[in-house]
Amino acid sequence: MTDNYIGRLIVIAAPSGGGKTSLIEKLIATNKRLVKSISYTTRPKRPSEENSVNYNFVTKNEFQELLDRNLFLEHAEVYGCEYGTSKLWVENQLAKGIDIILDIDWQGARSIKSLYPKSINVFLLPPSIKELKSRLKNRGQDSEDVIKKRIKLAKDDISHYSEFDYVVVNDSFDAALHDLQAIIDSLRLKNDIQKIKQAKLLQQLLAE
Repeated sequence: MTDNYIGRLIVIAAPSGGGKTSLIEKLIATNKRLVKSISYTTRPKRPSEENSVNYNFVTKNEFQELLDRNLFLEHAEVYGCEYGTSKLWVENQLAKGIDIILDIDWQGARSIKSLYPKSINVFLLPPSIKELKSRLKNRGQDSEDVIKKRIKLAKDDISHYSEFDYVVVNDSFDAALHDLQAIIDSLRLKNDIQKIKQAKLLQQLLAE
């Protein structure tokens, strides 16, 4: 990328248990100049998670203070917990020419699209509700009552799929990863990006 390249925002949303975390981790590991935004959240930290790696875990009072200072690019309440994306961090990364994946829900995706019309929104669909329920159970993190609530909320999340630019079915991990990679590749080949990236070549080709 050239120094003039401005990064893009890529929103990936999915219902709880949709499998986006593993897919995003693989995309980050195999793509240069691609990072995942680390959201702030009031959700309790799970045993396998690390602060400032998976999320920036904060108290409700701390989150409210950040919100009052207008430091979030977008924020939303999901499953009773608050989530927010750092405005300053995103702006700094984009200015460096780094593409950012935002792991947020449809509400956040809607907010980002209004602020960054050129952002790309991708929704991950589970192959079935039965499979979604099975994935939630296999995580071993929630009770039956919580899983039932998550399935109900998942159906509401899925109802907003039409607001997204792309829809990927996460039935096979490898197939879904291939589809997501294809979206990223196509994004980086768009005319406005190639105009900057290939500026010298275009100048040479068009020279008299």
